[in-house]
Amino acid sequence: MMRLTLRKAGGSLVMTIPKAFLEQNSLHEGSQVEVLITGKRMTIKATPRPRYRLADLMAEMPNGFPRVEGWDEMPPVGLES
Repeated sequence: MMRLTLRKAGGSLVMTIPKAFLEQNSLHEGSQVEVLITGKRMTIKATPRPRYRLADLMAEMPNGFPRVEGWDEMPPVGLES
């Protein structure tokens, strides 16, 4: 168990998140987390970054959207799979 001190920041109270938790969950400034509040208990859960598949992204393209010839045959170049 760890005891943290709440600090005032503007009109809110903030607490620091331990570096070990950040590293363990690959979190950084701008990362999103889920907060579940049940009575007097607050649970913070790291949310995984979404994984995108190129085929799924292409399937979401609106019909009639202009496409470059040969686009569908191009290999993935980023983190999509």
